[in-house]
Amino acid sequence: MSDGDVVVIGGGYAGARLARKLDDLARVTLVDRKEVFFHRIASLRASVNGEWTTAPLIPYDRLLRNGRRVVGKVVLIDTRDRQVVLATGERIPYDVVVLATGADYPEPARFSGTTPDEATKSFRQHQEGIAASDHILVVGGGPSGVELSAEIRLARPDARVTLAHSGKSLLHSTGSARAGRLARSWLEARGVDVRLDSFMSPGSDFGTYRDAHGTVIEADLSFWATGTTPNTLWLRLAGHGDWLNAAGHVRVDRMLRVRGQSDVYAIGDVNDVSEPKISPAAMSQADTAAHNIRTHLQRHGRHRRDPRVYRPLHRNPLAVPFGPDSGVTVIPTPGGPPVVLGGRATAAVKAKTLFTPYMKRQLGYPKH
Repeated sequence: MSDGDVVVIGGGYAGARLARKLDDLARVTLVDRKEVFFHRIASLRASVNGEWTTAPLIPYDRLLRNGRRVVGKVVLIDTRDRQVVLATGERIPYDVVVLATGADYPEPARFSGTTPDEATKSFRQHQEGIAASDHILVVGGGPSGVELSAEIRLARPDARVTLAHSGKSLLHSTGSARAGRLARSWLEARGVDVRLDSFMSPGSDFGTYRDAHGTVIEADLSFWATGTTPNTLWLRLAGHGDWLNAAGHVRVDRMLRVRGQSDVYAIGDVNDVSEPKISPAAMSQADTAAHNIRTHLQRHGRHRRDPRVYRPLHRNPLAVPFGPDSGVTVIPTPGGPPVVLGGRATAAVKAKTLFTPYMKRQLGYPKH
């Protein structure tokens, strides 16, 4: 028995988990521009290592037993008639609609195109570019920049690799100076040129880059790991700019509802919840939203429940791989300094598999 129509816009970590959790309750429609799930956690290695080219691309075919999946682009949420409008003109009715469009990442942590073939082609182009370059520049010393620099170094031990970071230490966002020191030590021991206090911008000539001190770096290839942008421009263009904060995130209440809307939710990287924008947080939000949507749909029935307040994750471990066999893991602790684990623990937790088997199980594939 279905209790209503739920349209989930975006099939990433938050959207896919939510759709699966509501599949037995409601008539679920999952809308995404991509034909397959994009396991972004594996994308950096896939852009460097040919054996990982297809690892981030997981079919949606086992995600939903009852609901349906639509490949398409949403251009409007009609809150008056309660319909989601696609670029094709198709209108999908909803009792609840969920925004789970995530954030846009710089290359190579991006799904290029809409099909697996297009994404695969993009990864292979990155692999070929890295293989052909004598000097590769990575800009950004956060988790993605450090991980990508390590992957490139392992794939190209003969190339010159430079990691330029605008801050005074690597991995500053983890809250652990020790983690940053371990990352820098690992990279420099393998010949990576780590430059701190180096805010980079493209130079006046092709293939040149200049830092804030005027120092010019020439590189054959560059990658910018300098942050993300929430995928909400379409909401502004559709007349829902009042749903967004100044940074472009969707403003939500403690139940993860869009402020001022009782039947519109926003989960994952797209919203303004103050917590690290990482996949465990996105999936935790999906769990809370699933409970609250169930409460909303069954509010007049005998199975009604109380809604649940979402509690942001601030103590979730963060693992940064240095290739498949090393890395650093930071575990926040209440009232004290974070615990920092090294290569062996990080390899066991994340670095070897990049959570790929786990995500396949999340999408309905059996454990092998």
